[in-house]
Amino acid sequence: MADKGKKGSEKSAKLGVEVEKEKDPSEWYTQAITKAEMIEYYDVSGCYILRPWSFSIWENIQRFFDTEIKKLGVENAYFPLFISQRALTSEKDHIEGFEPEVAWVTRAGKKPLKEPIAVRPTSETVMYPAYAKWIRSHRDLPLKLNQWCNVVRWEFKHPTPFLRSREFLWQEGHTAFATLEEAGAEVLQILDLYARVYEELLAVPVIKGKKTEKEKFPGGYYTTTVEAFIPTSGRGIQAATSHCLGQNFAKMFGLTFEDHNGDKQLPWQNSWGLTTRSIGIMILTHGDNNGLILPPKVAPIQVVLVPILFKDVNVNNALLARAKEIIAELNSVGVRAHLDDRDNYNPGFKYNHWELKGVPIRLEFGPKDLDNKSIVAVRRDTKGKEPVNQANLATRIKEILNDIHNSLLSKARSLRDEKLAKISKWDEFIPALDSKKMVLAPWCQETECEDKVKEKTTPAKKAQPEPKPNDNNQDEEFEPALSGSAKSLCMPFDQPKMEEGTVCFQCGKPAKTFCLWGRSY
Repeated sequence: MADKGKKGSEKSAKLGVEVEKEKDPSEWYTQAITKAEMIEYYDVSGCYILRPWSFSIWENIQRFFDTEIKKLGVENAYFPLFISQRALTSEKDHIEGFEPEVAWVTRAGKKPLKEPIAVRPTSETVMYPAYAKWIRSHRDLPLKLNQWCNVVRWEFKHPTPFLRSREFLWQEGHTAFATLEEAGAEVLQILDLYARVYEELLAVPVIKGKKTEKEKFPGGYYTTTVEAFIPTSGRGIQAATSHCLGQNFAKMFGLTFEDHNGDKQLPWQNSWGLTTRSIGIMILTHGDNNGLILPPKVAPIQVVLVPILFKDVNVNNALLARAKEIIAELNSVGVRAHLDDRDNYNPGFKYNHWELKGVPIRLEFGPKDLDNKSIVAVRRDTKGKEPVNQANLATRIKEILNDIHNSLLSKARSLRDEKLAKISKWDEFIPALDSKKMVLAPWCQETECEDKVKEKTTPAKKAQPEPKPNDNNQDEEFEPALSGSAKSLCMPFDQPKMEEGTVCFQCGKPAKTFCLWGRSY
């Protein structure tokens, strides 16, 4: 899924995706997101314009998650975009994890700044000095804040809209508790909410688990994650993370509180985040050769009505009048419905247009339907057609929307499970990866062994072509789907039974856990 820049924009002039998803997933993705009006490319590499069709999906995700975290007592706030160099570098392990991706402001106009200012890659170092002022007593805990904002991570490997961009939108929650038990409970509450976002809204199955020490959040205590899988490319993808930061940040930023006995204590902190990457995961999971397939709960338009007009003006007027009534009826019961009454396009063009954009249900409405007081409902996911009595339309539409969600989730889960291989020895590992599978294997849980897996699966570097002069996108060449080394994705919470004497698949030492491995985005 390369960042194709102008090339993608020029091709978007033609309606319809012109490549097959299985044969060329990179070009398919580029065409799907541009022709469906999700993305517009921008002249700063790795940054993109989110058009209303994609931003509306993000708003639906935001609305759901924001409502749920407020039930947990989380409040929204906003902290500055810029971070001083002193603040960012005050936590050594933390900055080392982000340093290659930090964008710095070094000049104001023509005048150099006395101290460079970082554009936030994450907000621990800008928020926690304020927390140190606000937390004094056990009565000030728990402190639960979240912000909806943008962050910048200046990655130079394969920027891809939604999946890996240099600026992206997210929410970041930052909380503080008196005890580890309270913090640990919230970590899992938030992780469950992330799983609900993916499975209940986006119809994407995820695996909940814990990251390894190597892959955990820099400077944190431990990291939990929900991991998704893209069968087309055979890659895992980190969908969202919930971190227990422990007391390390409290030590660095001087966070203390007086407990019930008047003794000074360090609070236990969490941070957690969900990003617009979720939209890319949804697109890759459900899209087909005709474009997007949007899960109903996040689709900006759930139902589009296309009137089929003829030459008789009186019939057409009656048809359009009834169509408007149908749309109003659907909207009144909470269905996001739209009437496509554009008179400069024929019905066939409109069918293709809305199919490309992934609208879950299309209603076809002609003169015979007007006379019969019926309408034809067409599902985007299966292409199945069904005549529906107008008197029962709202009820039946809601049933179909619910069935579409369940069908998408079930199909995605089946495809993922078919691509999950459980192995016990190294000789089975590479063949499974090359079959575009995730691998569940017994592991010793040692970082040296994890490094060895990456080393043994890293392909030899190919000679890179000389960069073209003034080529803004020269760092954005697409990485083939099966290139790249394998890495640990997570240690799933749902663990198979480990038989006595089980050894690590890579090094042969006693195994301590089953770990999920794969190539990833």
